[in-house]
Amino acid sequence: MKAFNLSHGVLVLAATVLAGCAPVPIETRKPEPAFYPPPPQPPRIQHLATFSGERDFAPSSGGFAQFILGEDRTSQRLERPYGVAMFEGKLYVADSRAPGLAVFDLTHKRFALVTGSGQGRMKRPINVTIDGDGTKYVTDTGRDQILVYDRNERFVAAFGAASRFKPVDIAIAGERLYVADLLHHEVHVLDKRSGEPLFKFGKAGSKPGELFQPTNLAIGPDGDVYVVETGNFRVQRFTAEGQPVRVYGEIGNAPGTFARPKGIALDRAGRLYVGDAAFQNVQIFDGDGKLLLFFGQPGAGAEGLTLPAGVTIDYDNVHLFRPYANPRFALEYVILVASQFGPNKVDVFGFGKMSGVDYPPDEKPAAKPAR
Repeated sequence: MKAFNLSHGVLVLAATVLAGCAPVPIETRKPEPAFYPPPPQPPRIQHLATFSGERDFAPSSGGFAQFILGEDRTSQRLERPYGVAMFEGKLYVADSRAPGLAVFDLTHKRFALVTGSGQGRMKRPINVTIDGDGTKYVTDTGRDQILVYDRNERFVAAFGAASRFKPVDIAIAGERLYVADLLHHEVHVLDKRSGEPLFKFGKAGSKPGELFQPTNLAIGPDGDVYVVETGNFRVQRFTAEGQPVRVYGEIGNAPGTFARPKGIALDRAGRLYVGDAAFQNVQIFDGDGKLLLFFGQPGAGAEGLTLPAGVTIDYDNVHLFRPYANPRFALEYVILVASQFGPNKVDVFGFGKMSGVDYPPDEKPAAKPAR
């Protein structure tokens, strides 16, 4: 990815900072597919699809039907999503205004809203993380707990007592849950089966090892823990045991800096994808913190992002999105981005290569720092 030309990116990013966060109108025309970086550079990312509600699976009504039946005001639509995840052909979206998990069944073209019941009823779900066996961990800031559901969305348990933490995001590593605590500026590590605390790390501050407003987490290919500090305008990397390794980024309005970072994901090559709600895009860094590319921008286009929050990378459900891709664009994985405002609620981007196009050798991920 060394050959990416950032000159276009600098202009777009500067315009993004000045554009603000105003919602954009919904467009009805079908736009041309958006690629990043733009031509004539070799494309690596294509915008594939947008999911915003139940109508994404409903056939469009003609003008006569709308005149006779009137507008359908009962269809369910995402209101303010934050976290997004995929499992076995289903797209799960944590919607803090629903409240519950919106479920887009991409295989059977169905939409459902899972709210839980009894002790498992959600109040203000912010994020959802899904384990390999289908167990879902939902951070609920209305309950200040982690709610656990099985692969069939049946309630299993609630982790966390009152005032223990304000969980925003969870990352799973083996038998551990890493929990971002927005209130106490810490990361809690729990046993994922019982919810019992194992240890925690971080404290309020801006020095290495300190945290301020940690919001989102990701686990790297080597097991390191990446923490987005929205209040410190950076990403901090820790070992699995909570020892600080390095810091990525700083406050600014230029490419490679942050204004309001939130979502984060890592691909299998160790590249970091960091969403920024102020820039309204997602920046990609290598393991050394070098900016490689960014994609998405505010505006009325199909790929427009408005206050992007959750970012997730998925390798297992790529086949469901190949019909959306250019026939010559070979998808390797998809990137899911949830926006809290605007017409687009969950945008799906594909990472890959275009056949017949010469690409420079991909950069190798940076070597793991000595400890």
